[in-house]
Amino acid sequence: MSRYGPRIAALARRAERDRAALDGADSAADPEAAREYLREGAGRAIWWYVEARTGGRLVAFSEAEFAAIERAMNDWLECYTRCHGVELEADFTVRQAAELLLETRNVVDTAQLLTGVPERERQGRVSR
Repeated sequence: MSRYGPRIAALARRAERDRAALDGADSAADPEAAREYLREGAGRAIWWYVEARTGGRLVAFSEAEFAAIERAMNDWLECYTRCHGVELEADFTVRQAAELLLETRNVVDTAQLLTGVPERERQGRVSR
C-alpha cells in the first residue's frame, strides 16, 4: 500500500456514496453541484495521481489503489454528467484525465473534454 492508500480508500467510499445518492434522485440540472463534484471529487482524485507521478518520487500505487482512484474519478464524472441531465457510464483512465488537466489547468474543462458534457457551441454558429 502506498502512502496514498488510506486517502484513496476514503475518496473511493465518498465517490460511491455520492453516486448512489444521485441514483435515487431526480436528475434536475444543477451546474453548481456538477462543479462541486469536480472540485471536491474528480479533480482531487486526478490531482493525487499527478502528484504521485510528478512529486519528486514516483509513487507506485497497488493495483487496488489504482483501480479505486480511477473508479472514484469515474463515479464523480458520472455525477457531473447527471447534474447536466446526461446519463453516462464513465470509463476514462486517470492518466488520460491527468494529461488533460495538465493541459487545461481546469478541472471543468477537463471533464467537458472527457465526457462531452455540456456540449460546446461550435465557433461561427449563427443563432436564430
